[in-house]
Formats: sequence, structure tokens, C-alpha cells
Amino acid sequence: MEKEKCYYLGKVTKPNGYLGGVNIYLDVDSPHDYDSLDAVFIEQRNSLIPFFIKKITVHNSKNTAVVYFEDIENFDDAQNIVNRHLFLPLDALPKLEGKKFYFHEIIDYQIIDHEKGLIGNCKQVLDYPNQSLFQVFYQEKEILIPVNDDIIVKVDRDKKEIHVKLPEGLLEVYLDE
Repeated sequence: MEKEKCYYLGKVTKPNGYLGGVNIYLDVDSPHDYDSLDAVFIEQRNSLIPFFIKKITVHNSKNTAVVYFEDIENFDDAQNIVNRHLFLPLDALPKLEGKKFYFHEIIDYQIIDHEKGLIGNCKQVLDYPNQSLFQVFYQEKEILIPVNDDIIVKVDRDKKEIHVKLPEGLLEVYLDE
């Protein structure tokens, strides 16, 4: 499996007991969406290797789970996959509706303001710790638009459009340079 066709799910954090179990951290919004996983890809030496799950128990807090993989039978085997990253194919992502979206999904969507009309296409989403931003080019200038529920009015997946209500003066800050 190619890494570009997958998304980051989390990582193996430590062994759990002596029977080959491991604790994993799930870097997701809803860990219980992954209660019934039957396999994951684990990154080893720049390759993604499939690991099949015998049992998974997702915990209610802290986005963690205990996993028992096939062919991981003891503490030493489990220790060998600690700190490895976990991946799943992009098509395994739960479908989102309404104004929710995955960042990779909306690349090249048109960003349309309710007053100014077409601003441009989303080139990428810049994911900073305090704020994610749409990167759009308008009149040959880079415009950064906050990814925020107050700004996003509608996401139209059929037309590949994101309708926004830009904060007053946002475009002018970039155009008056």
C-alpha cells in the first residue's frame, strides 16, 4: 500500500502485558468509529505492512485502545512495533456530511464568498496548532481564510464548492499590500 493513498490513524505507544498486546493512540475525533477494525498498516522501513487484528478494545477516554495482532504473540514481538505509525486506506475514512470535511478532500474546491463571489480554489489547508487555514489565490495574491464554522456556510460536494461568509475586511488586508 502506498502511503499517499492512506491516512494517519495513530501510533503504537507501548506493549500491554506479556501476550503480545499493544496500546495504541488513535489520532481521530471519534475513536469508537474504529471499534471493529480488522487490519491496519504499520509503517516499517518506509513501507506500509498490513497487520491483522485479533482483538481491539477502544477506551472511552484519551483516544486509546488495546490491540492484539495476529503473529504478535509475546512482549518482545510487541516491543518491536512500539512507536510505529498506523495507517488506513483513504477509502476507509468515515463519510462526513454537512459542513464537516477532511482536509485532503477539499483540495481544488472553489471557495465562494456570499458577497464577493468566487475567491479561488483551495490550494491546500495549512494546519497550524491554533488555527487551520484555507490557502486560496485571489487576484494573484495568497489569501488565508480561517477554517471555522462561523465562516463556512455550506460545503457542496457535488459541485466541489465551499460557500463562506468572510469576515469584514479580510480580503482587503491581503489586497492593500
